[in-house]
Amino acid sequence: MPISPDLLEILVCPMGKSELELDGDRLICKRCGPVFAIKDGIPIMLIEEALLPPGCSSIQDLPCVKAGAAK
Repeated sequence: MPISPDLLEILVCPMGKSELELDGDRLICKRCGPVFAIKDGIPIMLIEEALLPPGCSSIQDLPCVKAGAAK
């Protein structure tokens, strides 16, 4: 089940509030890179369940957290 375009327009990364890019069955933060799965058309936006980008071993390593932009 695809994600609704209306929902995609309002979703942002839960960490830095940046825009997300749809990539198949996942959403990727355009700024800091965590990857959020979409299951049955529902995006799983919990940062604890996201795949972290290469070079980040924890949430604290995300560029938005290091820059102080994470909310």
